Amino acid sequence: MMKRFLAQLNGLSVLKWLIYLFFFVFLLVPLFSILLVSFTGQPINIFGSFTSQKIFNSTIEKLSNISAEAYTSIFSEGNSYFAALINSLELGTGVAIIVTLVVLPIAYAFARTKMPFKPFFAALCTIPLIMPTFISSHAFVLMFGKTGWVTQLYHSFGGEGVLFDVQSMLGIVLVQVFFFFPYALWPMVAAFKISDVTLEEASQNLGAKSWYTFLRVTLPLAVPGIVSSMLLIFTVSFSDFGTPIILAPKDLNLIVVESYREIAGFFNWAGSAVLTVIMLLVAAFFFWLQRLVIKGREYGTISGKPTKQKLNDHKGTLVGLTIYTFLITFVPILAMGSVFLSSIATTWGHHALPDGYTLDHYKTIFSISGKNIWNSMVLAGGTLVLSVIISTFVSYFVVRRGSGGLDFVSSIPLIVPGIALGIALIQTFNTAPIHLTGTAILLIIAYTIRRMPYMIRSTMSSMMAIRKDIEEAAISLGASNLIAALTVIGPLMVPGIAAGAILVFVTVIKETSISILLAPTDWAPMSLAVFQNLLRGEYYTACAMAILIIVIVIILQAIAKKITKDQLY
Repeated sequence: MMKRFLAQLNGLSVLKWLIYLFFFVFLLVPLFSILLVSFTGQPINIFGSFTSQKIFNSTIEKLSNISAEAYTSIFSEGNSYFAALINSLELGTGVAIIVTLVVLPIAYAFARTKMPFKPFFAALCTIPLIMPTFISSHAFVLMFGKTGWVTQLYHSFGGEGVLFDVQSMLGIVLVQVFFFFPYALWPMVAAFKISDVTLEEASQNLGAKSWYTFLRVTLPLAVPGIVSSMLLIFTVSFSDFGTPIILAPKDLNLIVVESYREIAGFFNWAGSAVLTVIMLLVAAFFFWLQRLVIKGREYGTISGKPTKQKLNDHKGTLVGLTIYTFLITFVPILAMGSVFLSSIATTWGHHALPDGYTLDHYKTIFSISGKNIWNSMVLAGGTLVLSVIISTFVSYFVVRRGSGGLDFVSSIPLIVPGIALGIALIQTFNTAPIHLTGTAILLIIAYTIRRMPYMIRSTMSSMMAIRKDIEEAAISLGASNLIAALTVIGPLMVPGIAAGAILVFVTVIKETSISILLAPTDWAPMSLAVFQNLLRGEYYTACAMAILIIVIVIILQAIAKKITKDQLY
């Protein structure tokens, strides 16, 4: 049996097992480790248990005291963890429902009408995606806070106080609604496009009004895509760390904030582990539910001949949808503009506009925070290299060799919130024999695991477009499987690899939760510098750094779009 295994072993097989080993060591073991901690209430050193008899005996002793008390106590009266879970579920549900209702008219306008300025509105819809959520949250403070410019305008018209308390559940909901809606928009646009327009025409020919046709024909056909988008928004909202860490008041418990405070503030391994497991279970359930909806409920119509869609050109409808779309997409523009004004303001808070303007804050970040900029570039570059290598071969093994195992394992990070992954990695690698906590290496690995699924999807699409007989021709001429993959398949995948690499680079530049938990002082990236400046009250320099991050992201996304010739976005 061993001889047969060695005979089958080649370069590609070794790479495949190395990739499995990477996921096992840096994803599966940390998640399993944090599960054990949630039952024992004490840190578990799994790797150390295999290298030291003393650690092994300690681990066995801890495991002998396994108890579900930490979970059962959550449901006791007055438990803060239970309150945090309920609040997070309410937040995710509320945001999912509101986003769906807000986006529905816009998606219909893009897919089924002749609404003018569609390319312009599509460009505006990318702005929420380029702003990290904690920057968006600060932008809302600049707008609606006690000294915000919207509040100042409100006072000038005779109003008192504030329009609403931005540092509240309502403030968190509004930020997430206006900055998460693009995640639901494009899937819903696709859902509206797949329905057969002839059914609508038949309904109207039978005398049905346009609104009745929309409610009874168009909308039901789009329901699977709408429900899937709603579930996605729930997961994104539930796992979001940037918004609540800035806007959540002290009396509002949310599970992501509680888990962060337990590990960063109190070093409470038991509490943070329990909250991490709960986050994983909730995220996994809704991710599974979304996949179930897409797989089991996707439907449309089949006809013998293709039909050309007749787009709605009713003047009143177009005017109404255009105005509505502009109002929704204009809010993120105002938020980004507020951050920019703060970045060039001498002081701001007494009037609707800054008291003066200066570029000194940008000089400050390049002189004092230059290391943070360099750190971001190096960390993102390291993540890019590691992601390209692993993702390219994962795509090859999944598409060419039908490796369902790698496909499954590489999809797990999609359901792991950033804060949960960070806590799991800290617990697993904070002691010998693999002591990586507090190093740039673990930070790069965490970034890679967190963002690799996006890279894999891009490279997988490129792999599917490459004909298999090209590779077979190289093998028939004497090349090994590994050489054929590197010299034939690799060059043909360059566009997909480049686009995916830029996407990884962009998301790493914006990453917040992993950076806050894992970044050592010497390797603090720009996102962490912005967060720390906000906590210290250095708002102007924080905004200048935030604008720099946004500019980098815009440039890289433009390059990615050019590389893929508008096929990626």
